[in-house]
Amino acid sequence: MRSLAKARHAWALVAVAAIGACHDDGTPGRPSSGLEGVTLTSVSPSLVVPGSTIVLAGDAFLDSSVANAWLQLTGTLDGSNVSLQLPASFVDFDELHVDLTPEVLSLLPAPTGSFAGNAQVTVEYLPTGERIASSPIAAPLVFADQLTPSLADVQAAGEIYVNDPIPVEGDGFLLGGGEGTTWAVLEGCFTPQGEADCVEVGPIEVPVTPADPFDRTRGSFPFSPRIAGISPGSFSGLVYLRNEHAGGAVVDDITEVEVAYDLRATEILATGTSSGTGASLGQFIDIDGGGFVGGDEGLTTIVLQGTYTPDGAPGGAPVDLELVPEFVDGRRIRYVINEDDGLGTAIDVRLDSGTFDGTISPIVSYEGDTITGTPTPLVFQILPVKQVVWVRFLPSYVESLRLFGLRALDSMIRKRILTVLRRDYETVNIEFREEEPTDFELFATLDIAGPDPNGLGLLGYDNTNGKDLNNERLFDHIGGVNALTQEDGFPGFGGIFIESLFAFSTHPAVGKKQDVADPLFDRIFDPFRPDTGTPFSSADVAMGMVPELANGGGCPTDDRLNQAGCAVWVIGSMIGTTVSHENGHSLGLADPLGTRFHNLGDAPNRLMDAGGARTLRERAELDGEGPAVFCEDEYQYLREILPTTDPETTIERPYC
Repeated sequence: MRSLAKARHAWALVAVAAIGACHDDGTPGRPSSGLEGVTLTSVSPSLVVPGSTIVLAGDAFLDSSVANAWLQLTGTLDGSNVSLQLPASFVDFDELHVDLTPEVLSLLPAPTGSFAGNAQVTVEYLPTGERIASSPIAAPLVFADQLTPSLADVQAAGEIYVNDPIPVEGDGFLLGGGEGTTWAVLEGCFTPQGEADCVEVGPIEVPVTPADPFDRTRGSFPFSPRIAGISPGSFSGLVYLRNEHAGGAVVDDITEVEVAYDLRATEILATGTSSGTGASLGQFIDIDGGGFVGGDEGLTTIVLQGTYTPDGAPGGAPVDLELVPEFVDGRRIRYVINEDDGLGTAIDVRLDSGTFDGTISPIVSYEGDTITGTPTPLVFQILPVKQVVWVRFLPSYVESLRLFGLRALDSMIRKRILTVLRRDYETVNIEFREEEPTDFELFATLDIAGPDPNGLGLLGYDNTNGKDLNNERLFDHIGGVNALTQEDGFPGFGGIFIESLFAFSTHPAVGKKQDVADPLFDRIFDPFRPDTGTPFSSADVAMGMVPELANGGGCPTDDRLNQAGCAVWVIGSMIGTTVSHENGHSLGLADPLGTRFHNLGDAPNRLMDAGGARTLRERAELDGEGPAVFCEDEYQYLREILPTTDPETTIERPYC
């Protein structure tokens, strides 16, 4: 098994020397960055307390692995001149956070007061020591030690379900997190439907969720089953607000508002999926209605009764199942098609497809009470198994684009990568997404990073555990660190590592020159590399649009915008085809009926050939080489494990 693992990963060992670069003085580091200007557009919220998080929105922020950042405040605090520098943490390239911990608050001359003046973001790029700052913007801030809530308005009456959101308006709401919680406190009595006696309720505290992340004036609280249970009936009483700060201080509002609600019975009103007509293995079915409970406050199950008819079968079989969905909120629950519960054991949801026709009923339970809702008609399909892949672009990928001088072309490069993936897997039931899926629980994740954390200069590495014949897992993660893989003595970190593409350079920005180096690589990227040319920037954009190439026939070129189009084509093709290769491994390729991880020998344009057999021109789809494709047996295998009704492609495929 160990020898198989070696064969599986040897293709990626293009560069075996440790990656590194030097400043002119010989100290370790990277070449000049060619940084774009940092932009700050907003500072929120404008009123903060101990434990608040100040959110800085803008652009061109740098990952914390390569930069330090600060919020610079220059102006007056309660009339006194101040110049404050508060440490900021990286969240995304358009968002930084300043957490008002005791250590950060100690940087203020006073713990409370009103700041008037300007804000800037200052960034220090660690590899070179460069410092850049955003243009200043006006940013009034109020620092308070605590807030007193006030209730101006609340939905005071009407028909509701258990766990329905009750909107409130006022002021002084806490935003959660490190600040603490604003609670709605309810007292009164509840009369069950059909009864005359009113049962005393409360006081019950229910958390208020802000309507927007920085809104201290509007929010809502769920009408929790802790208030009146889960049975239909009538509640009457009053509500007021309470602030419980993270530091322990509790402040009550003196305003009380009378409320009266009629609680409706739990029911299901509609079902749906992102596919519209049904769901496949690992996909969610959204079930909408009202009165659902879950989490620490009860349980909601669903009962399916009806008939399931496999596709192509003359008749169906009876179905009577109770299933446990995921609780989202009082208005929505979600059921995921899986192989482990009653539905998965009654139907082979991996291999079979068909239609359920019957009813769905909710059952809610809370503290010994159980209520069964009215059945609702339901028709849905079990669809053929589908593989969803989240192509996750890590911050280190974006930072490493600076070494190519292509940071400003990130969005075009991503688009080219995804175009390559969708082309390579055309007519196979697989979907590549740039955003994390929310409609599937079972999906694969494939990380695109910058440097190889294994220190081996790998282009790509599938670190999933063992060969997954027939794609049994659906949830592989090519990325992060896999301890089981490390136990075999092989690298644990997986993913695609774009800095290792410099193995094809005759004068790499990182790492050492390799045997696979090709001057064509440098003709494509030298015009933009910070150490050999001028990085593509907003100044170039002012010259015109970068062309989106349909092929690499005109590359390389001397025209600046066309040079950029060629660079996007080449790097996007090289990354994309590497992703296709690694994703093929996670699906059980190559040699789907055997034990090999690559095709035997060396043939042109075979996607699952070992790495050393694939030239720069084939990967970059230049000079008439490429695109690489799955060979015939591999393509048929993919169509078998991830079937679609699409006709086969007309591509001429090589033998395996």
